[in-house]
Amino acid sequence: MAVFTTVSPEELSLWLEHYPVGTLQDLVPIAAGIENTNYFVRTTMGHYVLTIFEKLQARELPYYLGLMNHLAAQGLPCPAPLPNRQHRFHALLKGKPTSLVTRLSGQSQTQPTARHCAALGHMMARMHQAALTFEETQSNPRGQDWRIRTAQEVRTFLTAAQQTLLDHALAQAVSFDAALPQGPVHADLFRDNVLFEGERISGLIDFYFAGTDNWAYDLAIVANDWCMTPQACLDPLRLSALLGAYHEKRALTAAEIGLWPRMLGTAALRFWLSRLHDQFQPRPGSLLNPHDPAWFERILSHHLEQPCPWPL
Repeated sequence: MAVFTTVSPEELSLWLEHYPVGTLQDLVPIAAGIENTNYFVRTTMGHYVLTIFEKLQARELPYYLGLMNHLAAQGLPCPAPLPNRQHRFHALLKGKPTSLVTRLSGQSQTQPTARHCAALGHMMARMHQAALTFEETQSNPRGQDWRIRTAQEVRTFLTAAQQTLLDHALAQAVSFDAALPQGPVHADLFRDNVLFEGERISGLIDFYFAGTDNWAYDLAIVANDWCMTPQACLDPLRLSALLGAYHEKRALTAAEIGLWPRMLGTAALRFWLSRLHDQFQPRPGSLLNPHDPAWFERILSHHLEQPCPWPL
């Protein structure tokens, strides 16, 4: 259960008085997620998701919520943040910054097919292009500086073999390159952050790791989750469907294609490091079931031992 801050119906009802959403009908905690506290909220005027930010500060939220609002206004299936009566997308609840966004329909796909991957490839290209007109900027909060800092923090917990793998991965990692196509990226578009109705994408959610980075890096993050086999290698059919659909909408450059194998390794390193950090240096009382870092260690090892060239 990833509900770190408990909210009673009475507390939320008072908070909702500042929003034009009617009166509270139902409040249900959401077990998924490891960063924030989330609740499904039903009022007399609709269905919403309440997010209480456990790590992000109020000053950081305008970028994330503004990006979601921008993409929703561009016709992307993203949650739209609701402004309160003070025209702000967030307000304090129990002393923590909190937002209310529209709830989207659909379910995540735990076993995606090539068709699901193709739909996501098209949607990612649309998302990248739509985000270009978003005026706010923020560097990737888990980019190169974060990788180096986090590697230092977890190194002492690793075996000698793992430390060697870490050093190799850091040497191969691709830093943000302004010469490559770039803009706001989701940076965490795993299967549980995409909703489907049938084979149609009905929701892109959880933008709270977003920032400016190279688009190919965002695509590599997706490939490492959506196209991976139980043997920690990429499935050619799903990978070709994902990349072919994306390339059809936004053709990758020769430089992006040349860096593709290293982008995959960099994306795997990011999630190996974050899971190692959550395992060895968790926030007190928060991560009851942290993700096992061994899975991304296997993926990273595979990418470094057998680099995957651009398949198209």
